Amino acid sequence: MFKASTAMTSSPIAVDRETCVYEAIGIMVKNDVTGLPVVNADGTVAGVISEKDVLKLLYNAKDHDATVEHFMTEDVVTFDEDDSLIDITECFIANSFRRVFITSGGKISGVISRRDIIRYILNLRQRKQTSVR
Repeated sequence: MFKASTAMTSSPIAVDRETCVYEAIGIMVKNDVTGLPVVNADGTVAGVISEKDVLKLLYNAKDHDATVEHFMTEDVVTFDEDDSLIDITECFIANSFRRVFITSGGKISGVISRRDIIRYILNLRQRKQTSVR
């Protein structure tokens, strides 16, 4: 069985609720990611701040010192490190979000994006072709 832990990016860059939203945007741009996990002090997932969330800044210039908490999406889907990549793939097919957070013991341990699964599929294919030769 393909487990989440085999395709996830470990130790994702995360922010907390009190992070300035512009700092979060800077982190996303610098690291070429489309969203960041928002974590509580104990490492559990509080939400996500995504490109879609911060687009709202265009409508309200007064939010220049607002925190991530004002823009983040709280209702996020998480999976455990031992969950199946098939289940995660089916979740992506059924939903419009681009990433899910992976947990271990209730705390964030990784992230899997659509692109990570596509890369994983390609690597499987390449390994299969190499082993046939």
